[in-house]
Amino acid sequence: MASGTFLGFDVGTKLIGVAIGSSLAGTARPLATLSVGERGMDWSKIDALLKEWQPTALVVGLPLALDGGEQAMTRTATQFAEELARRSGLMVHRIDERNSSREASQRFAKRRAEGSVRRKQAAGIDAIAATVILDRWFDQQSHPTAEGSE
Repeated sequence: MASGTFLGFDVGTKLIGVAIGSSLAGTARPLATLSVGERGMDWSKIDALLKEWQPTALVVGLPLALDGGEQAMTRTATQFAEELARRSGLMVHRIDERNSSREASQRFAKRRAEGSVRRKQAAGIDAIAATVILDRWFDQQSHPTAEGSE
């Protein structure tokens, strides 16, 4: 795995969570939650993040069905990943994101219990889900026998 900064994306129909992480540390943190309008993604927001953070590569979560098959959102995330690769010129890795939203909710609840976030910050849960996705990808890179990365 190349060392450097990575951006992770949790793609939804209304919001896209974004996380940032370092391959050297092998950890990620929430960065932003971007709104998807009626006309689709405002790519200028993503272009601005790419320019500001200058990542080495990108990671997009693939929302697979529980049986591992594709569903409508899988195709949406795949199209997003393809457009992201085209626009950025960077390698875009894809990873199975099953149960990432549940894990993100658990992380948020834990941070809330610790007093580090408030309920009104729950909109950032999509960025936390992107953090889960990027953390999983880093983990798979450090354990190459793991499945689900592309």
